[in-house]
Amino acid sequence: MALKVLSALDTAKTQYYHFKAIIIAGMGLFTDAYDLFCIPPIMILIQRIYYEPGDGNKSNKKPEIPRTVASTMFGIALLGTVIGQLVFGRLGDRVGRRRVYGFALTLMVLSSIGCGFSICTTKKCVLGSLGFFRFLLGVGIGGDYPLSATIMSEFANKMTRGAFIAAVFSMQGFGILASSMVTMTVCKIFERATNTTSPDQTPPGTDIAWRLILMMASIPAALTFYWRMMMPETPRYTALVEQNVLQAAKDMEKVLGVSMSQITEEFPLSPKPPPYNLLSKKFILHHGRDLFACSCTWFLLDVVFYSSNLFQSKIYHNYVDVDHANTMNVFEEAFRVARLQAIIAICSTVPGYFVTVYFIDRIGRVKIQLLGFFCMAIVYLAIGIPYIHYWDKKTNFGFMFLYGLTFFFANFGPNTTTFIVPAELFPARFRSTCHGISGAIGKVGAIIGSVGFLWVLEEDKETGDPKAIGMTIALILLGGVCFLGMAVTYFFTRETMGRSLEENEKEDQDAREIGSFQML
Repeated sequence: MALKVLSALDTAKTQYYHFKAIIIAGMGLFTDAYDLFCIPPIMILIQRIYYEPGDGNKSNKKPEIPRTVASTMFGIALLGTVIGQLVFGRLGDRVGRRRVYGFALTLMVLSSIGCGFSICTTKKCVLGSLGFFRFLLGVGIGGDYPLSATIMSEFANKMTRGAFIAAVFSMQGFGILASSMVTMTVCKIFERATNTTSPDQTPPGTDIAWRLILMMASIPAALTFYWRMMMPETPRYTALVEQNVLQAAKDMEKVLGVSMSQITEEFPLSPKPPPYNLLSKKFILHHGRDLFACSCTWFLLDVVFYSSNLFQSKIYHNYVDVDHANTMNVFEEAFRVARLQAIIAICSTVPGYFVTVYFIDRIGRVKIQLLGFFCMAIVYLAIGIPYIHYWDKKTNFGFMFLYGLTFFFANFGPNTTTFIVPAELFPARFRSTCHGISGAIGKVGAIIGSVGFLWVLEEDKETGDPKAIGMTIALILLGGVCFLGMAVTYFFTRETMGRSLEENEKEDQDAREIGSFQML
């Protein structure tokens, strides 16, 4: 029989506290997206300061960052995220969600500021310092992933839980927009202040501009620190892990606005030792298949999602440089990259998040994940198969439309559901840990997608862009990865819609062993 305080949470009406929790929990995801999407325009500013023409092994007259440096700046944050998800995910189950939550946010704020204050003025010193602080930033962001999802799932009611967790994840979309808007604003301010029009001249404020853009990420996260510290520990952790049901009832009396008599047990419950440990034989028997499904689908999704960098350079080349390839100053070039990112976010990324929020508790996680993988596969094949004969010559509106669809169906699909499902399937004492394991394996896929694939492709010696045949093969392979994600989802992922967290973790073992999973 379920505890009264947990039953009250499952049936609670949507109220102001839920929306407040969405904003507070979502700031980590906001910061994640901000720091990820501000890097392309920042690299444009940095390459103008610290690199000479030909450094990137291209024959053009503009300074260019070598692939090794660009890949490192992107991949080192993802490596930190892997570590953060594993370490903070486990600490969230051992120490408590609330305590670890505050430390992860503090690390994000301080490392964002540290990125802007990257020491020294020499190229190696600045980039080394920037890489170090981006690694720490990744650790903080990684820690925020499992904690944000777990906290929101444990506060939400069972009928709208998916929408609440999806709303937390949708803060990534606002982070992308904020990154683009801040970058565009800073670039225009510095461009007018320096009055620079020559493409060969590096404006004196360039070194300050990229640092300012990076440090701005710390502001929204810092503003939510007080409210994050004032949040009570989640009732499920207090009642089920710490086994202090009375304290859980006291905490929820303020949150739910109900009297203690309604949520307090009539007879005190004696503490019970946990029946099995993490990754024990019994854990593998009960939850191994769920952990495999969550980890594998997240891995496959991130391989595809982060591989968008393969053809972003093509889009930037045609839509950012083509009009004034030899007349744009560095601020105008960075401005156009940020503007393109904002357009893609407004037209495809953010709508994908909100469509998921609307449908997630109506049609279910599994169906949305299957639909997303399927549509992404079709779009990648539509781009990849004719690429060498059609798209490679000119990136036109059709290419942009299909490119935007990949982001829409990623977010109205596995990019959101892989964040939600691990927070709903596992027992309270393993929930944060298992979410962290799933996310860490996913970010290994992100490293493979964003760094590994770039090194596999052969570049054109004149332009530095991937050759058409390599792009064609890579895009078709990404479509194949999406089909594999569909297969894993169909055969291994269980539906969690409309059920309490305790019901999800007590799925009948015999039904699991014969593969009879609830799909509706």
